[in-house]
Amino acid sequence: MTQKSLSSWLKGIIVGITVCGTVIYFYLVPMFGQEAAEANPEFSYCYAPWLAVIWLSAVPCYLALYFGWKITVEIGRDNSFSMENARYLKRISVLALLDSGYFFLANLILLLLNMNHPGILLISLFVEFAGVAVAVTAAALSHLVQKAAEIQNENELTI
Repeated sequence: MTQKSLSSWLKGIIVGITVCGTVIYFYLVPMFGQEAAEANPEFSYCYAPWLAVIWLSAVPCYLALYFGWKITVEIGRDNSFSMENARYLKRISVLALLDSGYFFLANLILLLLNMNHPGILLISLFVEFAGVAVAVTAAALSHLVQKAAEIQNENELTI
C-alpha cells in the first residue's frame, strides 16, 4: 500500500467518523433525550444541562479529528515520521485527556445538582477510561513518531 493510498483510506475513515459523530451528537442524542424527557416529565429539567454537557464534549473530539486529518495529509506527502506529526499526536493526547476529565467532572457536578444518577456516573467511567486509553495511546505514538523522526533526520545527515 502506497503512502497516497494509505492517506486516502485514513481520510475516508476520518470523514466517516465525523459523519457518524455528527449524527450521534446532533441528531440521536437530542432525539433520545427528548423522548426520555417526555416519557419521564419529572426529569425534563435535566435535558438541557445534559445536552449542553454532551455537545461541549464534542468539541475536543472534532479537534482531534482535525489533527488526525493533518496527520493523514503528512502521510500522503510521504512524511509520516515528522516532528509535526508527533506534535499533532501529542495534541490529540491532551485533547482526549481533557475531554475525559471534563466529562467526569461534568457527571460529578450534575450528580451533586441532583441531575444525574449514581449508576450513570459509574457507567460513564467506561467512557472516561476509553478517553484515557486514547490519550495514552496517542502519547505513546507521539513519542515513537518523534524518535523515528529524530533517527530519520540523523540518517539524512550521513553519507
